[in-house]
Amino acid sequence: MNAHNKGRLFQCKGNGMVRDVFTPQRLMALTGNMGVAHVRYPTAGTPADSEAQPFYVNSPYGIVMGHNGNLTNDSELRHFLDYDAHRHINTDSDSELLLNIFANNLQKTGKFRINEQDIFTAIQSLFSECQGAYAATAMLAGFGIIGFRDPHGIRPLVFGRRKSLTTDGYDYMFASESVVLDALDFTDIDDVQPGEVIIVSKYAVTRRRLVVEEQITPCIFEYVYFARPDSTIDGIPVYNARLDMGVKLARKVRQVMGDAMDIDVVIPVPDTSRAAALQLSHELGLPYREGFNKNRYIGRTFIMPGQEMRRKNVRRKLNAMPTEFKDLNVLLVDDSIVRGTTSQEIIQMARDVGAKKVYFASAAPAIRFPNVYGIDMPSMKELVAAGHSDGDVAAAIGADYVFFQDLSDLIDSCRKFNPKITSFDTSVFDGKYVAGNVSEEYLQKLENRRSDDAKKKDGGDGEVIGLHNYQ
Repeated sequence: MNAHNKGRLFQCKGNGMVRDVFTPQRLMALTGNMGVAHVRYPTAGTPADSEAQPFYVNSPYGIVMGHNGNLTNDSELRHFLDYDAHRHINTDSDSELLLNIFANNLQKTGKFRINEQDIFTAIQSLFSECQGAYAATAMLAGFGIIGFRDPHGIRPLVFGRRKSLTTDGYDYMFASESVVLDALDFTDIDDVQPGEVIIVSKYAVTRRRLVVEEQITPCIFEYVYFARPDSTIDGIPVYNARLDMGVKLARKVRQVMGDAMDIDVVIPVPDTSRAAALQLSHELGLPYREGFNKNRYIGRTFIMPGQEMRRKNVRRKLNAMPTEFKDLNVLLVDDSIVRGTTSQEIIQMARDVGAKKVYFASAAPAIRFPNVYGIDMPSMKELVAAGHSDGDVAAAIGADYVFFQDLSDLIDSCRKFNPKITSFDTSVFDGKYVAGNVSEEYLQKLENRRSDDAKKKDGGDGEVIGLHNYQ
């Protein structure tokens, strides 16, 4: 959604791949010098177009917002907005709640025109009202673009600028990953700090850190799986972190197998695990081979709704090459094991083309707890490792043995590149939630709402982008 210089908003949204929704013809029809975009996969609510972000409210001032994350006190916020603020919420999305909390706080100024201090005050209140994880970009019609990040810094957000292609000034941009800004020739790229607000108006760029937590705790799963390897998040280069995960995972394999090691070849499960698998093979002195050919037109399987759909799409997504498996003991390396559906199918594919033994190594520890901060794996009953031993997981997915990364090693693989970050959100591994009052009652509510059986999906998670041309 973008804004004309007279304050009028233009919108383009829909379900499907970015290239199918944002066609060249549609993009050419959007006019203006600032905008907010959002790429979303659902984590609770519905997949309808009505829940595609960004969301918009016309009062006050005309506000648009895109949000990456998940609010853990959504029930309380929904009640407040209905009974106290008298603001109508039209969807099940917590992103609409975040937008309306911001709008309600701005409404309290009662001003015809607001300034930067009014925005800082509104978001300062939002930080105390909204619990959970959120990285957001907002646009105020006729005013500018705003980026802010929750006080714990769970979800990522970066900011940069480039010399304008059309004026004497600069273009400014927010994005979830630095690689977006790199690809568009933006420079001076910096992380939006936890609890920080950056405002890009027609006249100036103003940034202020409103809340400083004792510890920042970025989501460690961004480094394991979500982020592109050429991104840098909170000063940590993702590729380097994944290489180090491979080093530490190799030590774990050597420690467990000792002199009985009979692995012939290391094969990654494309694409995220390649860096870890490459370094693991180097550390163990074993050959590295690409044993699976990937169909790039099939999306990520663990975020697909429905167990059966995920199972079918694994075979459509990957094809095993017999020459790399036949009569060999193979060590497959993946970034993680979530539901086990993908791992089970991949192991069976390896056996079908002649592998003698199939070992499986995960660059992440066993995922045994639900995620409440915007990753679509919240239902414990769907997690293959929840309540089970490593041996149980191996049996469930059909592996001869499963190696899981130790949590301390995973943390060290990320922290070594930025010692200022002393802790991370590792809740899916240890059940310790760093933000929000995450009670058993809340977890049960998510269990009911987000399981495959519920077949409901929400617009909480995705990638957010904000762009402003400052003249």
